[in-house]
Amino acid sequence: MPPSPKALPAADGIIGLGILRELARTRSPLVALELMQQHVGNLFQINAPGFHPAVMAGPECNRHLLLTNRQEYLWRTESDPVTKLLRRGVLVLDGEEHDRVRGCMEPTMLRRPTLAHIDAMVRSTDFIVAQWQDGGVVDMLVEMRKVALLILIGALYGVDFTRDLERMWRPILRAIAFISPGLWIMWPKAPRPGYGDDVRAVDAFLYDMIRTRRAERNPPDDMLTRLVQTPEMDDDLVRDQLLTMLIAGHDTSTALFAWMLYLLGEHPDSLRRVQAEVAEVVGDAPPVSDQLGKLHYLDLVMRETLRLYPPIHIGNRKAAHDTELNGYTIPAGNRVMYSIYLSHRDPAQWEDPARFDPERFERLDKGNIPAFAYVPFGGGPRNCIGATFAQIEAKVVMSRLFQQVNLVLEPNQKIHPHMGATLEPWPGVMMRVRKKRGIS
Repeated sequence: MPPSPKALPAADGIIGLGILRELARTRSPLVALELMQQHVGNLFQINAPGFHPAVMAGPECNRHLLLTNRQEYLWRTESDPVTKLLRRGVLVLDGEEHDRVRGCMEPTMLRRPTLAHIDAMVRSTDFIVAQWQDGGVVDMLVEMRKVALLILIGALYGVDFTRDLERMWRPILRAIAFISPGLWIMWPKAPRPGYGDDVRAVDAFLYDMIRTRRAERNPPDDMLTRLVQTPEMDDDLVRDQLLTMLIAGHDTSTALFAWMLYLLGEHPDSLRRVQAEVAEVVGDAPPVSDQLGKLHYLDLVMRETLRLYPPIHIGNRKAAHDTELNGYTIPAGNRVMYSIYLSHRDPAQWEDPARFDPERFERLDKGNIPAFAYVPFGGGPRNCIGATFAQIEAKVVMSRLFQQVNLVLEPNQKIHPHMGATLEPWPGVMMRVRKKRGIS
């Protein structure tokens, strides 16, 4: 007779107290999670007042959650601010409803339509770079958010966002703050005042776009048009998808761009290699589609950045019913968090996992990286809808930046990963700008 499933392991006693002390010292949940993984393993439970999630990491757990047993977990948790804000957005839907909505949106995110936006990506990057002063210092966390917003709203919604960027800046940041991890995870009913006006401002902006697009006779073939032309999509459901993509799509790119620039600034040899590759492959003219595949070292830097600092650092699910994994029980209704951050720094899978080493992906071809060990865009049928878009966008933006400017990381910055809606370099990435001449 097989043994009965057991409760998930946890860090109790002396180990638990040590982790709590380290959490209090560093104020970093990531450090606490790494210590839990080190002492307990890739599957454990957090035991905090009112908060008992299962935490998973590593290839076996990722495969279980994302592929083989994915039907046993739900994406939607009604009490979470994410669900309250996005309502029926594709990110918080399950089953057939999710599949119908995603099927409508996904064609606009594939490689061919994304490549058609390269010129617009270049123009958005140029618009922001033109505002930088030669010799000045800028915060790349802020500046890359501007670039990402202009690109996403222009490419997916066919709207020139330059005139609305300043007006909508605070409302968008507040919407992101509304869904960022906080006390609501442990106490869902905790009051969260002060967001209403900003969310309403974002809604007004989106509903205005929807009304305008519905009235157009010859609309562009983009995500907004496909949504409004889908018969079962009313304005509210379209709004939910637009807001989901607006937040998830630009915030992840913001984090990726900012971390890439930080890591390159910290590693001047890698920065010089990227600059030399861009000069050789792209030259002075704006990048075009057939050049992107030749930016080999830039691709390695991007992949290593996504390993070290995956924008979606933790994924949330809820067990639909009692579930078993490796002889342990995950009770129905239990929050389940799969940690991409821990998976990407698991010493059992990655040599010297904390070191920035882009060449590791040259040494480890796909056949030597265990399936589901590297999951920056999730995995299985519900992998990130914008994965292709994000990778093309990153190459275009980075190559265009390095065509136009030399960037030097300001010294003595104390930057740490911050667990917001995405994993951001906090409090920012300050870099000094030296503009080049003669770039078309």
